[in-house]
Amino acid sequence: MTRRSRDVPQEPGYVPSRPPEQPLIHRLAENGEITPYTDEEYGVRKDGGAGITKPVNSSRGLLFLAILLTACVGGLVYALVQVALTDQWHILGEVWWVFPATLFPFLAAWAGYAKERKAEKLRRTKNLPRPVD
Repeated sequence: MTRRSRDVPQEPGYVPSRPPEQPLIHRLAENGEITPYTDEEYGVRKDGGAGITKPVNSSRGLLFLAILLTACVGGLVYALVQVALTDQWHILGEVWWVFPATLFPFLAAWAGYAKERKAEKLRRTKNLPRPVD
């Protein structure tokens, strides 16, 4: 018997088990139990990472951040309109970096909110507790 097939049963018709369709993430839930979640059910990252502050990861918190960043982008659009109306385009040469620096968190906040909201709906339909780590 070869080394590779030592632990495999040699019965006719044997089919090795396949990994699950979606890999499961085993995390600690609010109720204190380790619960398996699919990637879609888990949502955004729940642990604190290596940072000092705890990240915002609830759908309400992410919605608040997304609305706040939407107001910031609205302020940038207003400033751009004012620059165009007063014909002071030289200002954009000094503050051009503000646009990509605000646009990336704006898009990330809305994407994170959509992902967590979808995960909350899936957890609610499957009666799963919210992961805490």
